[in-house]
Amino acid sequence: MRQATGKPICRLRGTGECGKIVLRQVRNWQPRFRDMSEGPFKTLIGELTPPMRLMMTPGPSSIDPRVYRALAAPVVGHLDPWFKTCMDETQILMRQVFQTENRVTMPLSASGSGGIEAAVLNTLEEGDEAIVCVNGWFSERMYEIALRSPAKITKLEVPYGRAVDPQDVRKAGAGKKIKIVGLAHGETSSGVVTALDPFRKVADELGALLIVDTVASLAAEPLNVDKQRLDIVFSGSQKALSAPPGRSPITVSPRTEEVLRNRKKKVQSWYFDLTTAMNYWGKDRLYHHTPPISLIYALREAMRLTMEEGLQVRWERHRVNQQALIAGVEAMGLELLVKNPKERLVTVTPVMIPASIDDAQFRNQLLDEFNIEIAGGIGPLKAKIWRLGLMGYCAQKANVLLLLAAMEKVLVDQGARIQAGAGVGAAIRSYAGAEAAVATKA
Repeated sequence: MRQATGKPICRLRGTGECGKIVLRQVRNWQPRFRDMSEGPFKTLIGELTPPMRLMMTPGPSSIDPRVYRALAAPVVGHLDPWFKTCMDETQILMRQVFQTENRVTMPLSASGSGGIEAAVLNTLEEGDEAIVCVNGWFSERMYEIALRSPAKITKLEVPYGRAVDPQDVRKAGAGKKIKIVGLAHGETSSGVVTALDPFRKVADELGALLIVDTVASLAAEPLNVDKQRLDIVFSGSQKALSAPPGRSPITVSPRTEEVLRNRKKKVQSWYFDLTTAMNYWGKDRLYHHTPPISLIYALREAMRLTMEEGLQVRWERHRVNQQALIAGVEAMGLELLVKNPKERLVTVTPVMIPASIDDAQFRNQLLDEFNIEIAGGIGPLKAKIWRLGLMGYCAQKANVLLLLAAMEKVLVDQGARIQAGAGVGAAIRSYAGAEAAVATKA
C-alpha cells in the first residue's frame, strides 16, 4: 500500500517519510487515563453478597448448608494423596447413587451438556447409525450434538409434554445396524419422565447401546443402572443432587468401555475423550486436567447426604411433595402441561400460564416479594408455561406451601379469580393423605 506521494507506508524504520510519521506518533502517544484512579479504574467493586433465594426452579436448586461448608473447605492439589482418597470416596458415592458397579464412574468437569457431548461423541464413529428420541429442548440438544459426529442420525420427535413411544424406535431401527439409542429419562424443558425398561428391550433387539440423560432425574426418580442394564448414563450436579453447577456425573458399562477402547479413530473432542479422562479417575490417577477441587468437595458431600437419607426415601419424598404441589396448582384452576400422570417428572412441574397473566411480571413479583425464583418456558414453550422445580433440598413441605401461597397472592394481584387459600388447602389435604397412607402401612 502506498501514500499519494508513492512512498510506501508500511516501513516503521528507515529514512522513508512514513517511518518518521509513525515514530513521531509513537513517541508522542499518551495514555487516555493518567493513573489508575481515573476512568473505569476509579470504580471500586465491593464484597460479593448474592441474595439467598428459594430456588424452586428446574435447576440450579437450593443447596444444603452442609454442602456450602464443604465448598468452603481448603483447596489442595489435584494430585495430592489426600485428594486422591477424596476422589475414591466420591466415586464410591457416585456408584451408590447410580446403583452400579461400573469401573468407569466419575464426575466430568462440565455441566450436564458436557455429559451429553461425552456420551454421544465417544460412542459414534463414521459409518455408525444412531436414533435420538426428542421430546424437549435438552433431548433436542442431544440430537444437535449427535449431528456433529460423522454418524448417520435418525431423529424421533414428539411434541413437548409427551414421551417418545419405544415402538417408534423399533420401527425406525428395523433392518438397520443401530449403534446407539439416546433419550432423556427426565426432560427438564417439558417436565416429562420416560420409562426406561421398554427402551432397553428395544435397544437389545436392535443390538444398540442405550444412552440416558438423567440430568433432571438422578436422585429423585427411581433408577438402577445395573439392573436396568443402561450403557451410558450421565447427569448434572445442580439438580436433584443439590450441589453447585459444574460437574456432570457419568457412568459407563463394561460393554461400552470395550466399545470405546476399540474405536477406529480418536474421539473428536480431546477434553471429553473418556478413554483418557478415565485414566485420571482410574487407579493410576494419571494427569488429564486440573479439576475444580472445591466442586468435587461439594458434590461428594451432596451425594453423601443423598445416601444418608436413602434413595428409596428420597424418591418417595420427591413424589409426595410433587403430588401436593399438583393438588395445589389444580385447586387454583391452573392447567398442567403433562396430561398423563405416569409421564410427570417429579422434579419439574410445568404449569400453563393463564391468558390474563403476564409471565415476566408474575415471576418478577414472586422474586421481589417472596424471594422465590421459578422458571419460565424455553423453546416453543417460552412465555407459555411456568416450570416449578422440586429438586433435592428444595423438595420440602414448607417450601411447597410457601410457593403455593405466594403464587395465590401474585395471581390475585394480577386479576386472577381464584379462591383464597384453595391451593394451600389442597396441598395440606394431599400431605394428610400421604401421611395416613404411611401410618396404615406401619
